[in-house]
Amino acid sequence: MLNNNLLKYSSSPHIKAPHGTKWIMLNVCIALLPACIMGVIYFGLYALLLLALSVLSAVLAEVIFLLCIGKKFNEIIKSFDFTSCVTGLLMGMTLGTNYPWYSPIFGSFFAIIVVKMLFGGTGKNLVNPAIAGRIFIFISFQSVVAEWVTPTLFTTGEITTGATALVNLLENGLLSISNFNLFFGIGVAGCIGETCKIALLVGAIYLAILKIIDIRYPLIYVAVTGLFTVCLNGFNFEYFLPSILSGGLIIGAFFMATDYVTTPNTKLGNYIYFILLGLITAGLRQATKMEVISFAIMLMNLVIPLLDKFIIPKPFGYKKQREVK
Repeated sequence: MLNNNLLKYSSSPHIKAPHGTKWIMLNVCIALLPACIMGVIYFGLYALLLLALSVLSAVLAEVIFLLCIGKKFNEIIKSFDFTSCVTGLLMGMTLGTNYPWYSPIFGSFFAIIVVKMLFGGTGKNLVNPAIAGRIFIFISFQSVVAEWVTPTLFTTGEITTGATALVNLLENGLLSISNFNLFFGIGVAGCIGETCKIALLVGAIYLAILKIIDIRYPLIYVAVTGLFTVCLNGFNFEYFLPSILSGGLIIGAFFMATDYVTTPNTKLGNYIYFILLGLITAGLRQATKMEVISFAIMLMNLVIPLLDKFIIPKPFGYKKQREVK
């Protein structure tokens, strides 16, 4: 008879490989580095300060919480799994250099303590902590949202402020800025880590090669967002590339929406989840004339329990029994 005391239980994320959560999260941090480096190159040392404060605050928040509930410091160090680093890094990347230096500190403490640790820690959060922290900062610092920093590194070397490319697209139609510039983040106003799309895609490919993410799902999200945007603008396909290269769609699709804890457990559930994400993102963008990636992902995070409840995977080798008359 099987002895349950010999079984080891752990919360998600789970992966079919001889690697644990620490290895996964460490590689996610590595995958985000190219976009972080480009963000610092484009926006300057203040961007580096925001990123550093965001990560350090997230780690500190987790350590403080664990100390408060009675864990010893050496136990905390031994069990550290880099999830707080990923949360802090992602949240810092979604900030602009127009935000005050203390904003990521507030966001990190909210994301880690309220959204993650109070729900039980790694793998037990209801919504993505980085998304929740980003929304908390967005709501708390409304006065700085209207103007975003535009780096002009490859032209005059000056920094100006203005609306993001996505807002210009939604409010004024097709952009004057080229898709090439949008792809490489040249002269694009926005957040530290979302402007250089090529750097984000390099990180996404890295994760796909390691089989940490299934790249099909974020590609579905991106494609549905672009195609629905085309439909909402009179089936004008000139909107497709600007809609997927503007704003935070790439970082949201490949690094936030793919979070193991806040995605469905089945293939069908994931297809539904990412298709709905694309429809909601494009629809809310068109309706609000602003970036809504964080709100769309958080909204769909709350739907995950319903998808997992009604879409149940068929057990391997299961055969339906015939009714005996």
